[in-house]
Amino acid sequence: MFQRGESVKYHDSIKQANKTMTLAVAQLHQWHLPVNPINYAVGYEYCKNNKPILTASIKRLLLSGKALDGFFMEQLYKEHLLEQSKFRDDIIADLSQLFTQIQENCLQSTSGAQALIDQLDDNIPALMSNDRSEVKAAITKLHHASTAFKKQQQQLIAQLEHFQLQTQALEDELEEVRQEIYLDPVTGLHNRKALSKHFEAWLSEDAERGIAAIVVSIDHFSQFSERFGALIGDVILSKIAKKVSSYVDDSGLPVRSASDEFIILLPDVDGDIASEIAEKIKQGVEKLRFVSVKSGVRLPRMSISCGISEMKKKEPLNQFINRSRKAINSEKLTN
Repeated sequence: MFQRGESVKYHDSIKQANKTMTLAVAQLHQWHLPVNPINYAVGYEYCKNNKPILTASIKRLLLSGKALDGFFMEQLYKEHLLEQSKFRDDIIADLSQLFTQIQENCLQSTSGAQALIDQLDDNIPALMSNDRSEVKAAITKLHHASTAFKKQQQQLIAQLEHFQLQTQALEDELEEVRQEIYLDPVTGLHNRKALSKHFEAWLSEDAERGIAAIVVSIDHFSQFSERFGALIGDVILSKIAKKVSSYVDDSGLPVRSASDEFIILLPDVDGDIASEIAEKIKQGVEKLRFVSVKSGVRLPRMSISCGISEMKKKEPLNQFINRSRKAINSEKLTN
């Protein structure tokens, strides 16, 4: 399935690559994951132990008692292994070219304006002359300078309109990449990378800022997906995600954090209000009804469990979120 050329990609000797490849496949079996390209790439890097953040993310999830799944491995692959340097180089090259052209046009405009001013300076004395032929010649020179300047300005306007189209195209490309980097493709919610980014931004604005977290876990979702298939599972997941996000205003951040889990960060909200929001979300999800479009069969109702916590002073994000997860486990044990 995977060739020995893998050693070239990872700059290993063939012997070392074969050894790491064997360890990676064994590790995937231990994690009960299929040996597909994404899982293999992540497993390979884990066994090489050259990416400490990737390794720490895997160990942290395993210590929490949760199993690794395809969603988690895909997130790691996108965050740590997916090559985006070519895109960045292309964007930088395009922007550099655009700025150079704009700079050149600004210089041309300045040069044209200066040429017109020079012509005015040179010919104004002649306009004051009593010699009609001299005045006429000065007027002719000024007319030619004015015509040339207008022509140059028209060309610059056309070029600027072209640059505006190029700029818009670049902005559209950048927006697509932002969507890919910070949004979950199945639910349209933010992903874990966006979670960290917003969390850091909020605290940089105000280190004492209060933040509440709601962790939403879909009950028995893995069994549901196994029974009805991943495609229907994704459809149900997106509908639940839409319902969850409908209870969060623009200041909050709804995130898909795992295959069956969402996190809602609520800045400037205390635990009591977060509990009220969580209860409304639970009631909203329980009211959802699902019917298979293909067969017309009514699908089982879905329920969720919620854990709420308030961030403590200078508490790391992962520790903060894990306290909400523990609250879910306590709720399930109580029920």
